[in-house]
Amino acid sequence: MTRVTTTTGPLTGVRVIELAGIGPGPFAAMMLADLGADVVRVDRVGGGGFGAFPGDLLNRNRRSIALDLKHPDGRELLLSLVAGADALVEGFRPGVAERLGLGPEECLAANPRLVYGRMTGWGQDGPLARTAGHDIDYLALTGALHGVGRAGERPVPPMNLLGDFGGGGMMLALGVVAAVYAVRGGAPGQVVDAAIVDGVSVLATQIHALRGLGLWQDPRGANLLDGGAPFYDTYECADGRYVAVGALEPQFYAELVRLTGFPLDGDDAPDRDDPANWPALRAAWARLFRTRTRDEWAELLAGTDACVAPVLDWAEAPRHPHLAARDVFVAPDGVVQPAPAPRFSATPTAVRRPPPRPGEHTDEVLADAGVDAARIAALRAAGAVG
Repeated sequence: MTRVTTTTGPLTGVRVIELAGIGPGPFAAMMLADLGADVVRVDRVGGGGFGAFPGDLLNRNRRSIALDLKHPDGRELLLSLVAGADALVEGFRPGVAERLGLGPEECLAANPRLVYGRMTGWGQDGPLARTAGHDIDYLALTGALHGVGRAGERPVPPMNLLGDFGGGGMMLALGVVAAVYAVRGGAPGQVVDAAIVDGVSVLATQIHALRGLGLWQDPRGANLLDGGAPFYDTYECADGRYVAVGALEPQFYAELVRLTGFPLDGDDAPDRDDPANWPALRAAWARLFRTRTRDEWAELLAGTDACVAPVLDWAEAPRHPHLAARDVFVAPDGVVQPAPAPRFSATPTAVRRPPPRPGEHTDEVLADAGVDAARIAALRAAGAVG
């Protein structure tokens, strides 16, 4: 049985149509759904295609309808759903939705107040707009990938968290919410062009500012926040696991020195803010952290202003006392997953639905749209719905 929990998230009453895709598009739709929006995911008839594997948590909190968007009746049904929606989100390459007859022109004709959210890597225009790419390519072009990695070593992909989800899906979700707010305030419907190259560049605003002030060097691993500073880095412990040190401010560094018994202390201690001293300080910290296990350091420094945390793996993280106390992870139906975020005092969010099977709610969604059972059966027989 599908478990459904009611909620009063801040986007309750907002209706969104999601054209099934992968990565940042589903993440944006998940964010909107987590916040209470009624998001209907449009999957392919037959259950194949993007994002169709069972249990994909990015698909939680929404219903799924299976439509053949190349079938005239499938296209007509989609436009009828658009007519009653606040927003539509899609992650096709530029031109694909238009070839289906479901681009902004057609959808805004069906609903002039619609917010049409588009998720791509390169954007809807520009020399690369119609070429393939993935998270790593977008990071490379924006300069962000150049800055991730150890000094003197090659750039390291930071998974796809920075591009697909931070600079992509999160920006699309923010753009859709902002545009819906504008429409409800009297603005016309509009297109939101969310490109990962745009979003990642915005995320790097502070780095560009520091470069402009002469406070950031272009080589990797030479700066305050990229592993260059010995007081903002990770260190291996006696058991081969790691701790993360983030003692940026002098008072926090002093607390770290005091609690750990760091040997380079006192009046003759090297100036920690002078990069010329960083190699010697790093070597001394590395020797010290190898004298105890990760958990011994964590126990010693927990709850202090030393700004040290154990580097937990994916399985350990949900069990950490702080994350457990805040219910950062939840386990509806026994499936451990991150809880919706952020939190709201008056309009709480929740995981209301598990990821649906493609087409699981076709009849329900169409019935809500006023399509009777006989018509649904005929559409299914014609292959327009699944």
